[in-house]
Amino acid sequence: MIPEPLHIGFDAKRVLFNQTGLGNYSRTLIGNMAEFLPKHRYFLYSPPLNFEPETFNRVGIPFQQSANMVWRTPKGFFSRMFGGSLWRSMFLGNAINKDKLHIYHGLSNELPLNAGKIKARKVVTIHDLIFMRYPQWYPAFDRWMYAQKWKHSCSKADLVIAISQQTKQDLMEFLNVPETKIEVVYQSCNPAFYNDYNDRLFLNHGLFMPQQYKLPPQVPLEYVLYVGAITERKNLLTLVKAMHLLQPKLSVPLVVVGKGKDYQYKVWQYIQQNRLEKQVIFIPDLPVSDLKAVYRCARLLVYPSLFEGFGLPVLEGLFSRTPVITSTGSCFAEAGGNGTLYVNPLNAEEMAAAIETVLTDGAQQMNMIIQGWEHAQQFKAETTTARLMQVYKQLL
Repeated sequence: MIPEPLHIGFDAKRVLFNQTGLGNYSRTLIGNMAEFLPKHRYFLYSPPLNFEPETFNRVGIPFQQSANMVWRTPKGFFSRMFGGSLWRSMFLGNAINKDKLHIYHGLSNELPLNAGKIKARKVVTIHDLIFMRYPQWYPAFDRWMYAQKWKHSCSKADLVIAISQQTKQDLMEFLNVPETKIEVVYQSCNPAFYNDYNDRLFLNHGLFMPQQYKLPPQVPLEYVLYVGAITERKNLLTLVKAMHLLQPKLSVPLVVVGKGKDYQYKVWQYIQQNRLEKQVIFIPDLPVSDLKAVYRCARLLVYPSLFEGFGLPVLEGLFSRTPVITSTGSCFAEAGGNGTLYVNPLNAEEMAAAIETVLTDGAQQMNMIIQGWEHAQQFKAETTTARLMQVYKQLL
């Protein structure tokens, strides 16, 4: 017999302390569970945090208002040392046992060091093993640390969730995790990208309805969009080179939503050397409401990353009814489906040709929008949440 209601615990470190990939995954998964499966009780284990409403509203999901949500943070001076990291690593198992959980789910590659003492069934999500596949992108100490954490988590977990078939294959290849211990459960994205009245009209009647969106002041009326961190792996420089190749025939600005450090300086050097300052617009960060508008109004999203665990911007673009170009290989076909255009991410000429095709061929644009939208439906919150609960119940 599976007990009802279930008591399910989550590592909530990334919910409020990470604005990008792991944070998006945690917020979306927990928010969807609370909304679509409200009869269960959810325990969120987090470092010390400020419970003011603004803290939660900043990331777009007001978890603290959910009646079925319980927050757990470290108590006492010793447990709160180092921002709660000591508590999460060494003593979290005690708190989990005290709450009598049925399932504890580490959402960001980790389980506590004392996971062996946890009485609940243990699940860990592994997002990627890029540090093993491409070690040149990571410092030696980081690679060693990640390897220890990932190995520990996979060995102590009763079940390992991979966010893509690509990650599942990497778990088997690099960490020798048995296939029978891995389940692929795709992630969704923030419902803001698809909970739209016009989307419902399209879904029911097959018609797009025009709608006006208020764009941030620095965004032009027509543009190609890039969303993601500005790092070597994300490969923004090749996209900038491709946009440069299109000039002066196609002089469409590139809007870059994301931030970086050393690699961003490298990109900026190329922009300055080729006098592209007015053609590339950098926006470090946007709230979800503005980001939704920026996706919706873009003529094209290009995501030239070299390797990912899933590639969330691809999915956000498809849900936003925006044509998407992304890279061949890795997991991108899983996220992008047949409606997405795939190019060699290191070939600026090929990328430029694909961009030109999409921007100048209206029929291709519409086919990509419709096929992309249809492919994205399998990643809606109701579907991914039901799949996750199915996995939980199989484990119990």
